[in-house]
Formats: sequence, structure tokens, C-alpha cells
Amino acid sequence: MSDPALHAAQPLLVCRNVWKLFGPRAAETLAALGPDPAPERLAAAGLVAAVRAVDLAVGEGEICVIMGLSGSGKSTLVRCLSRLVEPTAGEILFRGQNLLAASEAEMTMIRRHKMGMVFQHFALLPHMTVMQNVAFPLEVQGMGRASREERAERMIGLVGLAGREHFYPRQLSGGQQQRVGIARSLAADPELWFLDEPFSALDPLIRREMQDEFIRLQSVVRKTIVFITHDFDEAIRLADRIVIMKDGAVVQAGTPEEIVLNPATAYVREFTRAVPRSKVVRVARVMGAVEGPAPSGSVPARATVAEAAPLFLDGAAALRVLGDDGATVGHLHRDAVVVLMLGG
Repeated sequence: MSDPALHAAQPLLVCRNVWKLFGPRAAETLAALGPDPAPERLAAAGLVAAVRAVDLAVGEGEICVIMGLSGSGKSTLVRCLSRLVEPTAGEILFRGQNLLAASEAEMTMIRRHKMGMVFQHFALLPHMTVMQNVAFPLEVQGMGRASREERAERMIGLVGLAGREHFYPRQLSGGQQQRVGIARSLAADPELWFLDEPFSALDPLIRREMQDEFIRLQSVVRKTIVFITHDFDEAIRLADRIVIMKDGAVVQAGTPEEIVLNPATAYVREFTRAVPRSKVVRVARVMGAVEGPAPSGSVPARATVAEAAPLFLDGAAALRVLGDDGATVGHLHRDAVVVLMLGG
């Protein structure tokens, strides 16, 4: 997870009033209907609104998770951000550059060198080894063989597949294949990383393992990430900020705590209804001041209360709460955990 201070920094990616309409003469019709036409008017004009008036800013180093039910527009929005799908209207700024004004050749270079993408389907090349698959984007960039294989080997090690460089995809499990896809995406060292439901095809236990691996990877590579999922448990494990979409529009954006504790609409309330507070409330929110003897046990400030609770099973009355630098920033008391987990 990233530092909350990043939200105050200059965003790496900004989209303003982005629309994607499917149908004839979409741009002209949207302009004629005014700044925020109702879905009924768009439908009457023969248009399908996949993305409606989306404003979004993603801070550098942030994991921004976009959520919504099937058909909410989340995947279309992410493809608009990289211009794999052309937006109908709006602005998309990447480090201040308007991507909608970039030529196709410029966009190809940006995607090759500055953007990484991982999708639900691994899309590995079956006739290539792990090493060749991971090095392939670097070959496309024109990097020499020795350099690209050296970098590919580092990425393979980073995702925990050292020793399998010469395996073929068919010789790997589903989770291992997804690790290869992640390593291939990371090989080009992208500034902005798009992941569209990358773990949804995996079995639950492997999916949890890949989430753990993803958290570990992010602590090392510190990428700016736009991550799509429909799984709220996955979102609250990974996200610095969650964006919830419905019918192509953003209905709420905020931290996992804000979304669960203060839902903006009935839709968001229903979406988050089954999520226990202890899974989203961070230890830092309920810790007390540093006082008295130092407890022997400790927990990171960014851990959730649910993650901290098992540490009290040995009878401890309190735990030290550690900041990112390892310094003690507070004490977490067992009573506070019990109150929160019982609905207080």
C-alpha cells in the first residue's frame, strides 16, 4: 500500500468528463444533447452509454481499484484510458500530456514504454518459453538479446519463478502462468500499470496467493496501478482508493474505509453491505497513544483490524503499532479490537 500523502501529490493520470458511446454519430449526438444527457435520451438517439462523464485522478504510486457489476463500464473505462478504445469525448492526461491529441504512433510508443497491461486471460505465447514470453515486449522495443534476457531473468525471479525460465506455458499451473504474465508486463518497466481482473480465472486459494504476491511486488516496484475487479474482498486488500461504477458512471470514490463506513448511495450501501468493518478499518484508526510498558508483539499501522485480531489469541492485552519506518506510532488494545469486531 502507498502513503496517504500521495493523494495530495500531482496525479500521474487524470481523466475529465470522459464519455464512451457506442452507436452512429456518437460524438455529434452527444454534443447536440448537452453536457449531461439522461440515459433515456441517449438510448432514444440509438446510443449505448458505456462510460458517462467520468472524472478520475490517479496519484503516482497509488493502487486505484475500479469496481462495479458486469456491464458497469469499468473495463471500457480502462481501455479508454490507454486508448485501446477511443473515447467519444473528454480529456485524458498522462503526466500532463493529452493522450487524445496523440497520434497513433505516439500512443504505440507510450503503450510500449510507459504502460503495462495484464488481463484476465494470460495470453502467453504457447510456443515460447517463460524467458521468451517475458522478454518479448523488450524484443519489440528493439532491446538487444543479452540485455532483454538479463532483465527478463530479474523479473522472473521477482515473481518467484526462478528456475522455470525454460519451461513452456503448458508446463505451468494457472497461478504460475499468471505470474509470467505479470513478469512480462513488468519487464518494460511501465510507469502506469493496468490490470483488468487478472486473478478472476484462478481458483480461490491460488487467487489469495496471487493477491499476497501482488502486495509483495508493489512494495518492491511501487507502480501506479489501475486495477479492475468485481470482488470487494480483493479490492479492500489491495486498494489505496476504490472507485465504484454503475451504468457507466462513477457513483463514489474513496478509501476502502470511506466506502464501507460512509456509502454515498443506496447502491454503494448494498454493494458493501456484507463487508465486515474489521476488514477495512486500519489499525492506525483505532490505536491508542504510546503509554506504559512496550508490548512485546507488534503490527503494521496499515494492517486491518481483522489481520491484527489473531495476534491477541495468546492473551496479549496490547500490541505495538509500527509505521512504515518501523518506529512505534501507537498501541493497539485488545478491547478496541473487540468493540470494533462486535459492531461498535
